[in-house]
Amino acid sequence: MRPFASTIAIAFAALVVAFAASTSEASARPDLVNAPAGYSPGTIVVKTNERRLYLILDEQHAIRYPVGVGKRGKEWSGTTRISGKYRNPAWAPPADVKRDHPHLPDVIEGGSPRNPMGVAAMTLAGGEYAIHGTNVPKSVGGFVSYGCVRMYNPDITDLFERVSVGTPVVVVSR
Repeated sequence: MRPFASTIAIAFAALVVAFAASTSEASARPDLVNAPAGYSPGTIVVKTNERRLYLILDEQHAIRYPVGVGKRGKEWSGTTRISGKYRNPAWAPPADVKRDHPHLPDVIEGGSPRNPMGVAAMTLAGGEYAIHGTNVPKSVGGFVSYGCVRMYNPDITDLFERVSVGTPVVVVSR
């Protein structure tokens, strides 16, 4: 019985370690904050200098999430809309990413740990940008992307459920 008990104890310890590792990434925990002034309810506002995304609920309230945004030379601002919503999207590197990283495959399938889109993506009209999850959670909060807005996977899942195709998105640097 002793070897069996040791095996069970080792298996239990491995399960605890695996569970702790799986929960170390941030879970959806957006903040309810005062809404930035001047935006209509239902609008997504990305403040790149803050590295925060706001979903405007009403004139006084917004939900705020931490994000990663465009690195130097890849930042942008403007107004657009969500043009598509995808769970576990495949990713095809845009031309500028492929030029900088020619070793990347032409497509990385959804669900792959190498796929930088994470568990969900919402494409933005008029370009190659998206609001998406990430397979590199440490990048959230930095100036890290080629123009996309990166979120923790639990946070993009939360936002994904709250908005629809056509939702206005405003990206500002202030």
